Amino acid sequence: MPSILSISALSKHYKSGHKALDGVDLEIARGEIFALLGPNGAGKTTLISIVCGTVTMTSGTILVDGQDIARDFRAARQRIGLVPQEVAVDIFATVWNTVTFSRGLFGRAPDPAYVEQLLRDLSLWEKRTSKIIELSGGMKRRVMIAKALSHEPDLLFLDEPTAGVDVNLRRDMWALVRKLREKGTTIILTTHYIEEAEEMADRVGVIDGGRILLVEDKAALMRKLGKRRLTLALQEPMAAIPEALAGWSLALEDGGCRLVYSFDAEADDTGMPALLRRLGELGIDFKDLDTSRSSLEDIFVDLVERAA
Repeated sequence: MPSILSISALSKHYKSGHKALDGVDLEIARGEIFALLGPNGAGKTTLISIVCGTVTMTSGTILVDGQDIARDFRAARQRIGLVPQEVAVDIFATVWNTVTFSRGLFGRAPDPAYVEQLLRDLSLWEKRTSKIIELSGGMKRRVMIAKALSHEPDLLFLDEPTAGVDVNLRRDMWALVRKLREKGTTIILTTHYIEEAEEMADRVGVIDGGRILLVEDKAALMRKLGKRRLTLALQEPMAAIPEALAGWSLALEDGGCRLVYSFDAEADDTGMPALLRRLGELGIDFKDLDTSRSSLEDIFVDLVERAA
């Protein structure tokens, strides 16, 4: 699938010596949902800001649908919609005027039917004549999304789109993102809500310290790096793991009341049957057992810790 966004050797260095981005390479396929994960200060917002033209890069090349943002910024920017973290609108303008004005800024002809459907999709239609200042925080966030979509962009950036908003808006956002993808829009989102990426993304990128640590298909990433946990609720608390169990990756939790075994679920031999047999031979009884798979959050935390 052809790339709609191609980033090569992108760097942003400040005079203070701080490297916000350091040699970032990234290819985003047309029509995918891509989640960019990283801790605060990792470089997520800087990367988005450079692509959208609000921050100047130190070096590198960025192509948006084949348009170089350095040589033909206007043509590239017309293909991009941005929902920033902060609400940035004229608070005395109405919802309708805010969205239609933004559409005109990008050279799009008036299309009341499109704007109406957009407002209806975002549950804003009943608020179309309200001034921004009269809206709740969640409604203001919806207006920012409508504003970003007003000119029908091919590539949509959502920078922490559901931070601090209610659960209903988050669900509406997820539904809207899926609908946009069905129509061919490419979505790049940054989020602190790992479940958001796990729920929606096709691929996941992890950034830390201004560098991309990995880019991987979400399902493949969870197969490759995800582990399973076998948790045994012991009949009697255990003070320490016996030497006879040194061959397994074990840990004690809950004051020694739970024995946890981490293993690769994709391995030919998980070691689990042998562990259970050995526990029986040692007279270590358990009253319950449970297995679980690593979440995307577990994988993300492990990757960042390893890169630190």
